[in-house]
Amino acid sequence: MSRYRGPKLRITRRLGVLPGLTQKESKKTHRPGQHGKNDGKKKTTEYGIRLEEKQKIKFNYGLTEKQLYHYIKEARRREGVTGLILLQLLEMRLDTICFSLGFGRTIANARQLVNHGHVTVNGKVVDIASFQCQKEDRIGIKPTSQSKKCFTAEKVAISSIPSHLTWNTEKNEGTINNYCERNELLLDLNELLVIEYYSRR
Repeated sequence: MSRYRGPKLRITRRLGVLPGLTQKESKKTHRPGQHGKNDGKKKTTEYGIRLEEKQKIKFNYGLTEKQLYHYIKEARRREGVTGLILLQLLEMRLDTICFSLGFGRTIANARQLVNHGHVTVNGKVVDIASFQCQKEDRIGIKPTSQSKKCFTAEKVAISSIPSHLTWNTEKNEGTINNYCERNELLLDLNELLVIEYYSRR
């Protein structure tokens, strides 16, 4: 999968806080580009607003255009509120679950641990970051010294773990109890605008 390797703070200055992309904050307040300081005088079109909301999802979760469109189609196919289902699908990705459990400081951080085979699902090693987790799945660390060393280096305080996940300190594994609640998402996003962006495709 192609990944964004450019300047991350430049993206956050344009789109706002993206906890899955980076935890750093820029000292600059205006948007990037030579016209960034005059951005308040420029009128944003409806298409531009929808585009920025779509880009928030892409950069925060580290998705390609093709992957995001696949999730949009899957959310439309299922019964319920399309926008909420889309966010729940993204939050049930293995790399996102690992980020929520504190395995990495960003989703990209957590994805690297998954790709290197340090993460297990129900006791079996899974190295596919886009793996779709299910309710009652147990997410843990591979029981090897090397994996435990990586886990110790990446582990973040677990006090902010969302309510749909629980962490077992003794077993060093988390359990998925339910789908995430909309108000617990760290990303400031209007998902309906993302659905509208793809409504003509």
